[in-house]
Amino acid sequence: MKKISILGSTGSIGVNALDVISRHPDKFQIVALAAGENDSLLQSQIDRFKPKIAALFNEKSSDKLKKTIKDKNVKIVSGVDGVIEAATIREADMVISAIVGAAGLIPTISAIKAKKDIALANKETLVMAGEIVMREAEGKCRIIPVDSEHSAIFQSLTGEKRESIRKLILTASGGPFRNYPEEQFKDIKPEDALKHPNWRMGQKITIDSATLMNKGFEVIEAKWLFGIADENIEVLIHPQSIIHSLVEFIDGSVLAQLGIPDMRIPISYALNYPDRLENTLPSLNLAEVKNLSFEKPDTEKFPCLKLAFESLKKGETMPAVLNASNEVAVNAFLNSEISFNEIPEIIKQTMNAHKVSHAKEISDILKADRWAREYAKTEIQKSKEQKPN
Repeated sequence: MKKISILGSTGSIGVNALDVISRHPDKFQIVALAAGENDSLLQSQIDRFKPKIAALFNEKSSDKLKKTIKDKNVKIVSGVDGVIEAATIREADMVISAIVGAAGLIPTISAIKAKKDIALANKETLVMAGEIVMREAEGKCRIIPVDSEHSAIFQSLTGEKRESIRKLILTASGGPFRNYPEEQFKDIKPEDALKHPNWRMGQKITIDSATLMNKGFEVIEAKWLFGIADENIEVLIHPQSIIHSLVEFIDGSVLAQLGIPDMRIPISYALNYPDRLENTLPSLNLAEVKNLSFEKPDTEKFPCLKLAFESLKKGETMPAVLNASNEVAVNAFLNSEISFNEIPEIIKQTMNAHKVSHAKEISDILKADRWAREYAKTEIQKSKEQKPN
């Protein structure tokens, strides 16, 4: 019986993970759940899975949960310290890190220090502090990727030597605006950008997918997860989302992992690694799919991908600045404060203004993160003031 703590249990990954776990009660037990502010959904999860600890980032939501919780045996905690307590609970064998954004960094680091295996779905942990995180994990725990792309690479590398890799090829659906005229990007509304053609995800990651920043983040993640130089990582647009990523080896062989676009497949693989779990999802029917197509990404039309590669090349604190400014810009777009095509502009302005410094400690990362957020917010305010009423 593997004991699981889920950070981000009310989000898309968390809900899917609980669905997988519920189908295998003989294999998994939930010992801790953590969420942001969705106390009502967390309460229903507590009622069903009966964890020892439940955490909410939001203090008010936590207070509300304490008043309404039925099971008094569950310890309700709040804030960053509460989430860290859920991440480091003694009983947990594995922590699913699925909190959205930079908020997932410190709890994930804490779980690693507590020697918990990590099923990693929080991109920002490796984007912001990849070198520090992988160094911290060495000899303490396993980091198993949950993202479909990194899971595909992870599976394709089974039994292979790292020195045999020529390059990693990450696939991207291209999002909802792959064939959209660039001159109309300024008119894109949040509700349009949230209509992903293949995947059902949370708001932030769906917008990142639409700008291709999500794929840029995955490039940075891949560098640290697999120890591959950034010049040996490529991105291909694959609209069908059937091939989740590929690995090319030095002999010219290319291995790929295929599957329907359903996150429960990579989640189940991470949960039960190295063994596979049987599921009842539909099988991949290639005869029905018929065509698998590929094209190079247009980084002029979608500059966020280019900015991610640039941040990776500059390294140190720059990826943290990329992430922080993107979080601020995406939030502003979702609140209709800036246009879709202003997202990469805000990020670029923030990156250009940043003086790269060494990122030896988490404190260096957090300092750069705070600076970038304030700078990006200032640039957004300037943009709003310059627009006609």
